[in-house]
Amino acid sequence: MSDMQEALARVAARSPILLATASDEQRRLREELLAAEIALKEQRERVAALRRRLPLDTVVETDYVFKEGPADLARNDPAEMVETRLSDLFAPGQDSLILIHFMFGAEAERPCPMCTMWADGYDAVAAHVGQRASFVLVAKAEIAKLRRFAAERGWTRIRLLSSHGSRFNADFGMEDDFGQWPGVSVFRKGDDGRICHFYTASAPIGADLSRGIDLMSPVWHLLDLLPEGRGDWFPSLRYD
Repeated sequence: MSDMQEALARVAARSPILLATASDEQRRLREELLAAEIALKEQRERVAALRRRLPLDTVVETDYVFKEGPADLARNDPAEMVETRLSDLFAPGQDSLILIHFMFGAEAERPCPMCTMWADGYDAVAAHVGQRASFVLVAKAEIAKLRRFAAERGWTRIRLLSSHGSRFNADFGMEDDFGQWPGVSVFRKGDDGRICHFYTASAPIGADLSRGIDLMSPVWHLLDLLPEGRGDWFPSLRYD
């Protein structure tokens, strides 16, 4: 019996109904699929290990200034909006920062629906991520506009900031002549207080303009489980 067959046998032992009535073709293809799933897991681990090898030697020379407001999203008095620097985004006792680049342009009335789907998930897991790293969301939209939208979505956990009026988005490749791009950046603060840029990823990857950060939302992976796959489905800000 091959390793794959043994693995399938273990699956069947845990849940006999899964394979009890399977055809020979189903078993053969399930064995091929399991091998691919194991290879994918190992590739994800290899990618993560390669990422961790990146040197922390790219110092961020500009202490970028953002705008943010009170935790209560109903409070949008301009007098309560404060300036917050990049160096202020690291919570006490934490030296790593995960920063979400949210695709909500300065002139846009509404943000990107796909970015909103991602951000719905970020808000839900922010408390978990916050156990290991500081976690914030940054948009180009003016802070009051961003906060009004966040209140509409029911976001209560993730820290919201506006980069309106700064070069932050452009400097990290998240703004060009097209407009804003979605993505994620990771920063690390050293013992000397200096901040290093560790990693940035965006939706464009290679020749593909949309799949680069699929791993950051479970929605795509759940849809990929379906017999028909994800198809051409695209998220919306509202569903009737």
